[in-house]
Amino acid sequence: MSDDRGAKQKTEMVPLPSDSIIPERDLGKMTVLETRHLGIDFGGLTALEDFNLAVGPTEISGLIGPNGAGKTTVFNLLTKVYQPSRGAILLNSRDTCALNTVQVCKAGIARTFQNIRLFSDLSVEDNVKIGLHNQIPYGIWTGIFRLPGYWKYERQAHERAMELLSIFGMANMANSQAGSLPYGAQRRLEIVRALATGPSILLLDEPAAGMNPSETTELMENIVKVRDTFRIAVLLIEHDMNLVMGICEGLCVLNFGKIIAKGTPSHIQNNPKVIEAYLGKQKEEGLAC
Repeated sequence: MSDDRGAKQKTEMVPLPSDSIIPERDLGKMTVLETRHLGIDFGGLTALEDFNLAVGPTEISGLIGPNGAGKTTVFNLLTKVYQPSRGAILLNSRDTCALNTVQVCKAGIARTFQNIRLFSDLSVEDNVKIGLHNQIPYGIWTGIFRLPGYWKYERQAHERAMELLSIFGMANMANSQAGSLPYGAQRRLEIVRALATGPSILLLDEPAAGMNPSETTELMENIVKVRDTFRIAVLLIEHDMNLVMGICEGLCVLNFGKIIAKGTPSHIQNNPKVIEAYLGKQKEEGLAC
């Protein structure tokens, strides 16, 4: 892609040996995330099987499929909420097998949730500061006794939190209670808090859930802004096809825990298996853009 600053500009996607595709601009660079034959069983039930995906370091990628297809299970595996039954997850070429949830966050994966999970009684700024925990440079005694290192970090944390909030036009809300914000602002705050951890890839689980069309349009602009400003990858789960087709460069479609299609949005929306399993007759009604 010669200019990746706009949400609607076309991106040339190129194949990888792993049967995945990444944006042409990321070719020759290390993939930020790669899964190899990933799978998980719950008792005798296979929830995910042979899941292979690669995400370029500046790619906006989508994971779609019907309810119950295994999408959030993938996110829980990537963030080590679940440990895989088989397969490997590589983050910046590092195998995350031995990492727990906290360690994989420090290694570069941040996420939001389908149901907003803010600290509602805390201020907007304090919510962002919590996301900065990965950068805390002092120990427990420095914090308890309020030594100079504590005050130095607190000053830096305030400046960084305000910087992140300013990028999303939320600096004037810094002292507001997070739970009192409008729905769309709470969604933005959750993304800002995730970005505060310093990720190399951001996972968004149904970020447009509950949003009206104008809020969804603003969200699309913010997702592209995240990619362009922070130069990171974004992997999102979403049912809003206008959003998915509008900003995603590569798509992976799940059904019953298995990948049924991978490709560009134009390829996916014309794939008969996808139309049958996910879009159904909605394509004829103009839902697949």
